[in-house]
Amino acid sequence: MNKAIRILGIDPGLRSTGFGVIDKAGNTLAYVASGCVKTDAEGSLPQRIKTILDGLVEIIATYGPQQAAVEIVFVNVNPQSTLLLGQARGAAISALVTANLPVAEYTALQVKQAVVGHGKAAKEQVQAMVARLLNLPGIPSSDAADALACAIAHAHGGQGMGGLSTLGRRMRNGRLV
Repeated sequence: MNKAIRILGIDPGLRSTGFGVIDKAGNTLAYVASGCVKTDAEGSLPQRIKTILDGLVEIIATYGPQQAAVEIVFVNVNPQSTLLLGQARGAAISALVTANLPVAEYTALQVKQAVVGHGKAAKEQVQAMVARLLNLPGIPSSDAADALACAIAHAHGGQGMGGLSTLGRRMRNGRLV
């Protein structure tokens, strides 16, 4: 019997950071928990970052994951939004590495390919496949589904960006080209 590995997936966001916890035993995936760490839109940036950090520290303490997977966020339309989102992602990664968790990083394309089968999948397709793969009674929220999808991508043998040969390639719109 294979011992289960608990994986925490994170979908970083400044308003709402999604999290999803799954167990992987052999080829079997089991849902453990999911949800969102929500911040006060009226709060200061430092307070919102603290809310994300504290929320994820509590989730790690509650569920005891052994590995973590974080979605790499690419927002190219508004540079200010990209900077703010990067800070939320930094808070998430800080919570993970402070807990001594190994962290794998995945692009949205990698996550969608692992869960749906193609990188151009709509959010609704990701939500439906996550519910199907984890045998959930309902459809999870978009942020929670993205976090669960990130954990599923990791469980399916992904090693994040560190596992891909990037020699002679560069990133464009979240894809290796």
